[in-house]
Amino acid sequence: MKSILLSNASLKFQTRPERADEKSNTSRPNTRQALSSGFQNIMPTKRNAQSLEAFRLNTTVAEGLGMIEEHIDIQTEDGLMNSFIVFPAEDGPHPVIFFYMDAPGKREELHDMARRLASAGYFVVLPNLFYRSSRDFYLQSRTPEALELMYAYMNTLNAKTSYTDTQAMLQFADQHAMADQARIGAVGYCMSGPIVVWAAAQFQDRFASIASVHGANMATSAPDSPHHMAAKLKCECYFACAQIDRWASAADIEKLEASLVAAKVNYTLEWFAQVEHGFVFPKREGIYNAAAAERHWEKLFQLFERTIKSR
Repeated sequence: MKSILLSNASLKFQTRPERADEKSNTSRPNTRQALSSGFQNIMPTKRNAQSLEAFRLNTTVAEGLGMIEEHIDIQTEDGLMNSFIVFPAEDGPHPVIFFYMDAPGKREELHDMARRLASAGYFVVLPNLFYRSSRDFYLQSRTPEALELMYAYMNTLNAKTSYTDTQAMLQFADQHAMADQARIGAVGYCMSGPIVVWAAAQFQDRFASIASVHGANMATSAPDSPHHMAAKLKCECYFACAQIDRWASAADIEKLEASLVAAKVNYTLEWFAQVEHGFVFPKREGIYNAAAAERHWEKLFQLFERTIKSR
């Protein structure tokens, strides 16, 4: 277990130009749409040999594209959770990463982040955690009205909804031919910092690692506050904390770390100096920090390589 204070001064990163299709939230055509019509009705499962063989035939068609991505619905106890999945077309099944969104909602910016994870050899599931309230919400402008709605949606989520949603995602991964159910990790941003902690505490035997990136409300007075869950965490944990964060004060993070130490959790807690909450998101104007964001990617890839890909 260790804590790290990171300065951005020594980090250098060259950003790529924004693509035309990144200038809006309009989703580009996915691989399912790009392939032959025969692929459109295939949802491969480990229990369906015929579907699996058809899936393999159609991945051959997708070979030049390299990745499969789909917009799907995952059935939960509370309804249909619309989700984005992306994974390499070949050499599966792949280790699984659950990507829990931040409060501004499931959007193309997050799809691109999921694609980056998948490009390293992972089966990535990005659900819309607001599905109970809206299938298509994302924060398009930071007006008082839009923020009020975002916070209202955010406040509908808790440890109970985390259990319901994570259970459904696990069941989905267990049935998908290209997902390796024995190797699962998770990353949560912002409001989902607590959610990945809850998920790992609730399903101790399923997660090999979790990462919380500028997680919000990590130490509250609630009985199910993330810092009270430390004793139930059996996997390796990584916490990336922004030095400037109204949602995660230094005092709160100290409480979190004290609980991790007391519970002897295998963890790394890293402070990112002189950056703000949301520093990893390229479209967060005035807040995005390329060097710190790239450091966060480096740490994520190291964590998942060590805990689920190399197993």
